Amino acid sequence: MKDVNVGICGLGTVGGGTFNVLTRNAAIIAGRAGCNIRIARVASRHNRDDLDLGNVPFSTDIYDVVNDPSIDIVVELIGGYDAAKELVLAAIANGKHVVTANKALIAVHGNEIFDAAEKAGVVVAYEAGVAGGIPVIKSVREGLAANRIDTIAGIINGTGNYILTEMRAGREFGEVLKEAQALGYAEADPTFDVEGIDAAHKLTILAASGFGVPLQFEKGFTEGISGITPYDISHAELLGYRVKHLGIARRREDGIELRVHPTLVPQSHLIAQVDGVLNAVLVDGDAVGQTMYYGPGAGDEATASAVIADIVDVARAVASNSQQRIPYLGFTRDALEDLPVLPMEDVQSAYYLRIQAFDHPGVLAKIAAILSEHGINIESIMQKESEFKDGRIPVIILTHTVQERQMNLAIDEMESLADIDGKVVRIRAENFN
Repeated sequence: MKDVNVGICGLGTVGGGTFNVLTRNAAIIAGRAGCNIRIARVASRHNRDDLDLGNVPFSTDIYDVVNDPSIDIVVELIGGYDAAKELVLAAIANGKHVVTANKALIAVHGNEIFDAAEKAGVVVAYEAGVAGGIPVIKSVREGLAANRIDTIAGIINGTGNYILTEMRAGREFGEVLKEAQALGYAEADPTFDVEGIDAAHKLTILAASGFGVPLQFEKGFTEGISGITPYDISHAELLGYRVKHLGIARRREDGIELRVHPTLVPQSHLIAQVDGVLNAVLVDGDAVGQTMYYGPGAGDEATASAVIADIVDVARAVASNSQQRIPYLGFTRDALEDLPVLPMEDVQSAYYLRIQAFDHPGVLAKIAAILSEHGINIESIMQKESEFKDGRIPVIILTHTVQERQMNLAIDEMESLADIDGKVVRIRAENFN
């Protein structure tokens, strides 16, 4: 069989996993690819004592891989934005195919990278950038190619899901975050995970692949989980819901919704039962209906599984000199639609509201009147016993579906009441019916 030469840039968690799986399963992978996938060079800032590189040349300069004329496929696993972008564009300019696990790179710079790759006639593959080992990009682009996809939603950050799962036992956000960092689930700076930026990168890619639109990361809405309390999680459960940090993309006639935020999901729904660091993605197609893809969203060999699946796809084309390739976002360039990302105010959902009210006569009537004036119907209401010496009581309301613009106006008006203390807590709710 023909040899296809691979160069790996980056020997971190995913880079090490990719090297190990490619080495350990070389015969199986060759049988599936129809060619020998050979690791011809590795480059990383630091070598790893726990990896036996054998006779594979090692360098601390990643451009040794890009500039090696024998390399057919450059595997970018260094992460980040600028250095990764320069590396990938240099590889493309040298006529090399690229496989990457870098969701931030694709979400932010993907349009430019795909343009360069198309002009150079090379492939850029990025399955491992979304949901780790779950083959959701391939499912959307290939397995569901017959479908008009209208909704993609999911748990696409394992750190946030782990924190919310542990908080169901009454533990505070800060305590669980420290535990997640100690376990290696969260970085020392956890901002990308807990504030939803990582999930927004992945959702941008899923939406582009599912709807046939350009990548538009900067236009999405992002809200993190740092403001979620065990109190809200427990009372959502009393209402029959679980709190999950979801990415939600929805195609509408006037544009697309692109949003990441804490969300109430009915406890009976499959996605509500996905706990710990696992990921799950719902895809709703007009022909197939609702499907769900579930599994590990991170980890060395789980993510390496997706990296190598892309390597196999590219290697098949290289070995056979085939020009038949799946478009980068699953749609040909002339089929992409320039649909706008809708402002959050135009989104509709149901809402969980927690209002700290003083126990004065008529306060509930005032709250109900404000909601009614803005066309917001109440599905259920709970008034809890006062937990404060000054008589403040938590009022918990679940509304029917309403436009965010109306809810914003109602919340502003409620917060201006003398009977209301502090800010109104708002968590959006989705049923995915």
